[in-house]
Amino acid sequence: MFEFQTILRKLKENDPTLTMLDMDANQIGDADAQAIAEALKTNATLTTLYLSYNQIGAAGAQAIAEALKTNTALTTLYLSYNQIGAAGAQALAEALKTNTALTMLDLRFNVIGDVGAQALAETLKTNATLTKLHLYNNQIGAAGAQALAETLKTNATLTKLHLYNNQIGAAGAQALAEALKTNATLTKLHLYNNQIGAAGAQALAETMKTNATLTTLYLSYNHIGDAGAQAIAEALKTNATLTTLYLSYNQIGAAGAQALAEALKTNATLTTLYLYNNQICDAGAKALAEALKTNATLKWLCFYGNEVSSESLETLEEIESYIERNLKDDY
Repeated sequence: MFEFQTILRKLKENDPTLTMLDMDANQIGDADAQAIAEALKTNATLTTLYLSYNQIGAAGAQAIAEALKTNTALTTLYLSYNQIGAAGAQALAEALKTNTALTMLDLRFNVIGDVGAQALAETLKTNATLTKLHLYNNQIGAAGAQALAETLKTNATLTKLHLYNNQIGAAGAQALAEALKTNATLTKLHLYNNQIGAAGAQALAETMKTNATLTTLYLSYNHIGDAGAQAIAEALKTNATLTTLYLSYNQIGAAGAQALAEALKTNATLTTLYLYNNQICDAGAKALAEALKTNATLKWLCFYGNEVSSESLETLEEIESYIERNLKDDY
């Protein structure tokens, strides 16, 4: 406790040596969070605060939110793996309506739900500072995703949105896809494990045909199947921005792989493609090898766990040799 009191004193005294504070996994509850928040109200030196893996609930988050209304120094706040819930997220959202310093907010694993996501979405309509928002594993469904999508239509600041391990479904993905038709800021969208299915992938693919900002798209664990992969492949024929694409664990078979291979014959932007643990098998592997004969851009292809038989070992060696060739071209 003495060390904690020393930290509080340094915060209150604006100790210039204290610009980053790591209090992760320190059994901090609401009372300690409230004490930190009180110090933050006048602190002008701390820029990064780690409070993840603690026991901070809504009351602690509300105190921190109150501090953010006056604090002008903190730019990065980690609150993941706590229990702030919807009420905590709502308080933070309210603070961000006036806060002009925070650029990164991490709220992973906090059970904020659709209500919390909707509050944050409303704030992002006017907030012009936040660039990164992490909302992994928060029981956010289609309604929360739709609210965030509506915000993305006008928000011109957010560059990274992480929605890993939620339940946005096809409806949520379709809403985000519609927003990305006009959004010109978002560069990274993380939708891993969100049950978007082929319909969600098809909507995102249609947007990729015209979107000129998104560089990284995570769609692993989404059951998009061949239909989703084929739609994305079609988009890759014209998209000139996406460099990194995650499609692992998606039940993609030979037809999906062949479509992606066809796209790689002309796409000159994609550098990283994850296809592990699908059902691509020999025909898909052969198509990818054929495409890589001429593709000089792809520098990483993660392909393991795809039911490729021992008869196609030579094909896999070909793929590896082409990737190595492309990597050498960088040097």
